[in-house]
Amino acid sequence: MSCPRVEVDLRKIRHNTRTIVGRLNARGICVNGVTKAVAGHPAIARAMLDGGVTGLAEARLRNAQRLRKAGITCPITLIRTPMLSQAGEVVKICEASYNTEITVIAGLAAAAIQQSKVHGVILMVEMGDLREGIMPQDLYHIAQQVVDLPGVALEGIGANFACLSNFAPDAAKMQSLSTLANDIEGQCGRFLQTVSGGNSANLPWALAGHATGRINQLRLGEAILLGVDPVSGSQIDGMYRDAFTLVAEVIETNTKLVCPTEIFADLDLSKRRIAPNSGHGTRVILAIGQQDTDISGLSLPPGSTLIGATSDHLVIGIRRAAPLVGSDMRFQMNYGALMRATAAPDVQTYLRNDRPAPNPRHARDPNKHLTLV
Repeated sequence: MSCPRVEVDLRKIRHNTRTIVGRLNARGICVNGVTKAVAGHPAIARAMLDGGVTGLAEARLRNAQRLRKAGITCPITLIRTPMLSQAGEVVKICEASYNTEITVIAGLAAAAIQQSKVHGVILMVEMGDLREGIMPQDLYHIAQQVVDLPGVALEGIGANFACLSNFAPDAAKMQSLSTLANDIEGQCGRFLQTVSGGNSANLPWALAGHATGRINQLRLGEAILLGVDPVSGSQIDGMYRDAFTLVAEVIETNTKLVCPTEIFADLDLSKRRIAPNSGHGTRVILAIGQQDTDISGLSLPPGSTLIGATSDHLVIGIRRAAPLVGSDMRFQMNYGALMRATAAPDVQTYLRNDRPAPNPRHARDPNKHLTLV
């Protein structure tokens, strides 16, 4: 197989999805599977659907187009505020989108009328992350405008946490979001189908036994794909952390004595670099670099240390027997490294366990196809 590559175990993704969907459904919360970290890979999206997600969520229209071209027909929601210039394509490809700007919503409404459709709108509320979101005091005014616009339907509200600010939500924030949902319904006279409480960072709250209130949906990517709580970085009980493996090929091994010599990258003294003094040791160079992934997000194999990386090379130090030139080395990735690797044009994706095995126990489960909203 070619290198560099990302190996994907779809069985583990199906397991992770089924595990977390089951736990959240028991709390009255359904799951949208977020596929942006895998560039909208159709097989990975299908593994999420096999595991029980009620729909898919994407941040990039190109990824949503990839899913549709692969024949995926489930609801797809655009979770990044649409670009006004892409309003027509958003309506064509996605059933709904998360929005903050009435100008964009008006563009979606016009496109929907032209296409003889009704596009779903979920309003994002600013709850402390300080990224996208309507201020709570302005929510009713914008919600009423959406209700009055032909071509769009106000489907719900949502919030985001632990993306820009890195602060995880708490019970008070979730209660506030529930209260806002009730207030909007009372003021606009429109039932909100979706109250989306956030992303994978919400799992500690959602599974802690707090009252869930009006929260009936989470948008999950990292938890499903990597089996971790993104805030603490700890493994989620009963889920796999190694569904994805990055594989790179060794292109040089050598023992080099490195002295602490100044190396001038250019004439600007402020940009000079110091070659690290690692003494005697085997340096292994791999054909992968910053163009291919986030090197800082890789978990190195035991017995190796990171020396550095450039755009095309990864240099690690090894104190044990060095791998042969032409052999492979394998790395686990965090969410950022995974996102970069799956989007990189020179990194191939290889699938394992592509077809779900029949599971008689789940086939008999009367709750298998039940979605609580």
